[in-house]
Amino acid sequence: MGVGIRELRDGLSRHLKSVREGHTITVTDHGRPIARIVPADGPTVLELMIAEGVVTPARAPRRPLPEPIKTAGPVSDLISEQRR
Repeated sequence: MGVGIRELRDGLSRHLKSVREGHTITVTDHGRPIARIVPADGPTVLELMIAEGVVTPARAPRRPLPEPIKTAGPVSDLISEQRR
């Protein structure tokens, strides 16, 4: 169901009741879809993609970033040293 921004604002309670009942509302701006309001109790897009096997969740947490390199001069000097 598509709803313009003004209509959504003017009838927000009514539209949120519809979402609570399980409907999805597409918010439009000048006829172009810009957002969707979906029931919160349903699975997220990511959860659906994992269930379908389209994506695989990470097996391990992200590794920490390496320590920054400390230098007294500009980065171009470091690059020049690496190229020698």
